Amino acid sequence: MCLAERIPEQQELRKKLLRETCDGDRDAFTEGKHSSDDLSVEELDNLIVDDKHCIIYCFIPKVACTNWKTVMFVLNQSKPYPDPKSINVDLVHDIDKLIYLNAFPKEEIEAKLKNYTKFMFVRDPFTRLISAYRDKFLQWHDEYYYRNFSREILRLYTNLTNPPQTVKEASVTELHPSFYNFIQYLLDPRTEEKQPFDLHWKQMYRQCHPCLIQYDFLGHQETLQQDAKQLLKMLKLENDIKFPPSYENMTSPTSVSEWFGTVPLEDRRKLYQLYEKDFRLFGYRRPGELLDG
Repeated sequence: MCLAERIPEQQELRKKLLRETCDGDRDAFTEGKHSSDDLSVEELDNLIVDDKHCIIYCFIPKVACTNWKTVMFVLNQSKPYPDPKSINVDLVHDIDKLIYLNAFPKEEIEAKLKNYTKFMFVRDPFTRLISAYRDKFLQWHDEYYYRNFSREILRLYTNLTNPPQTVKEASVTELHPSFYNFIQYLLDPRTEEKQPFDLHWKQMYRQCHPCLIQYDFLGHQETLQQDAKQLLKMLKLENDIKFPPSYENMTSPTSVSEWFGTVPLEDRRKLYQLYEKDFRLFGYRRPGELLDG
């Protein structure tokens, strides 16, 4: 039997803000859709299901998603559950190792969305972009991101007409797009005309549809360990599994200002507009020190 405990006041405040913000301009947040029934199969790509405990988790890359995917993977094993720290992280990013909501028939999808405990975790939108940039553009191991993104960004926003073909060639001279080049790419209207944003920088509300799906728990990266503990208690799993320890968040408020120091004021303002819905829905402060010249 699936059980869930009452959740603390902070959760109620986060959910209240989300509901009120959604209700204030529903069409803007839902692109004209009226309920979760209107979401396409592709729009449910981020929702992972655990039928044993009646849980649905909407993952967002760069928001503790490896740790939560590991927890979801472990919960699908037999008791006593293995320690999440012992699981190879490559395993949980293999799409076949987890169960996704859109693998079920429509009637089952609707029933699970109605009856299961649903949770998601979010993060300050600008800090998340810095994290995505550092992970995907400053490492020299990811051929996919170099070929599909770095090379194109270098070609479009620097004076290089023919950047190196491979990540190995680029690593010889430590060639990579600057943070500002990445922001130029995000702001360029041609980017999403060509293909949707990659999940690592796609707006959070566009991945989990919180104005159409009523989440029972909204976690924040900034209070990750505390929120994880609360959530596992609410799911009555606190004695069965321990959330993995997280790496120290290397992006402090001071360093956010440093990163954005390379981005002209007008482009910072445009970027805020691009991610404003995430700021508003999830209760993140408008960063006036970056936007008010």
